[in-house]
Amino acid sequence: MSALPPGDPARLASGPEGSRTLRPLVHTVLDALDSGRRARGGPLPAGGPGAVAARVRDAVGDVLPEHGDPDALRTLVHALAEGAADPADPLCAAHLHCPPLAVATAADLAASALNPSLDSWDQAPAASELEALVTRALAHEAGLADAVVTTGGTESNQLALLLARENHGGAVRLVCGANAHHSLPRAAWLLGLPEPVIVPAPAGTVDLAALHDALTELTGSRGSRGSLVVAATAGTTDAGLIDPLPEIAGLCAAHGARLHIDAAHGGGLLFSERHRDKLTGLEAAHTVTLDLHKLGWQPVAAGLLVVRRPRDLDVLHQRADYLNAGDDTEAGLPDLLGRSLRTTRRPDILKIAVTLKTLGRSGLGALVDQVCARAREFADLVHDHPGFELHGRPVISTVLFRPAGATDDAVAVIRRRLLTEGRAVLGRARLDGRLWLKATLLNPETRSEDLAALLKQVEGSIPG
Repeated sequence: MSALPPGDPARLASGPEGSRTLRPLVHTVLDALDSGRRARGGPLPAGGPGAVAARVRDAVGDVLPEHGDPDALRTLVHALAEGAADPADPLCAAHLHCPPLAVATAADLAASALNPSLDSWDQAPAASELEALVTRALAHEAGLADAVVTTGGTESNQLALLLARENHGGAVRLVCGANAHHSLPRAAWLLGLPEPVIVPAPAGTVDLAALHDALTELTGSRGSRGSLVVAATAGTTDAGLIDPLPEIAGLCAAHGARLHIDAAHGGGLLFSERHRDKLTGLEAAHTVTLDLHKLGWQPVAAGLLVVRRPRDLDVLHQRADYLNAGDDTEAGLPDLLGRSLRTTRRPDILKIAVTLKTLGRSGLGALVDQVCARAREFADLVHDHPGFELHGRPVISTVLFRPAGATDDAVAVIRRRLLTEGRAVLGRARLDGRLWLKATLLNPETRSEDLAALLKQVEGSIPG
């Protein structure tokens, strides 16, 4: 068989010819990203779900043709970019969906090309050591001891409850606020735990008096001391609010309850000298969820579960002779199976490590400070505009607002109209019994004029 030319899609991404093969393909991807972005022309493709689906179907054609299409890479990347909700567009501000840093994205290419799998040392010699170094460093940043890599907040929250269950005799009861992420009660269900105790959060954060009463009842009349897990939130999905962590930690200590803090949203504040004190109390937790594909500007996925006691992770240990045979472990080969619920897993730690090393704490902190400042600036714009109502000052970088006097139905219509026309991407949140538009500002390159344009788009979409 004759040698395949560089750039041939049937060649491998690594090995002696890997970089020569990848280089023209990467150029094709970059060109297609640009052409797709130009075709989209805004933060979201216009036309709504039906129009987007039709364009994708037209671009794909036969998913598995008899003979391959050499232009498939360009065609499908263009279609994906044209039909994307682009988090790098300043008017795309609906979710905790960050625009990834270029340096992290470049590192992710290397991870994909080398394709280490972190289920055994002989598949990932350097990656396994890099993961150990970086996870411990990030755990120490949070005031705890160690961490494992996850796919994000949902997996981290589930793993936190699993560790609690297995380290407390196989039965625990979750106590969480009404503001907690939906993955927590879902994790309790998946793990076969009792129905969670839901504590009111009337102002968007846990009511401390109600939490005290719930813990008193559970640890008193029912004898549940030592088998309760309280989940607090540092950065709610709806409004970016932070529960009173030191006070919750004190209640947990007084009642012998285990504390988990879901800081998937707010954990990035640790990098900021200006904002990290908002996370005071994090160090008192037994487990903490972090997500660096939010306030860390990483490509998905980049989650971690941080633990106070590394021995809590011992319950994850499994033996599979082809991956961690006992004699191999005794001979000094690291055992990686106890570092995750997953078996095959990619080296997501590389992009995180490259970002931390490239930007440093001050560089990441500056990005955090920028988006928080932009949120405050946008809140000021809303507050000063007579036609809008502001829910409250942003704690992190989420701003809730609505047209003054609008009904909930009108608020929903405004959001869907902007989405369908591809002009702006805003989220929605229901607080205080009303529906609010939600702007989550995670783009550090957003300018003051972009904020004004976002508000103008909303103003122009108010039903007449």
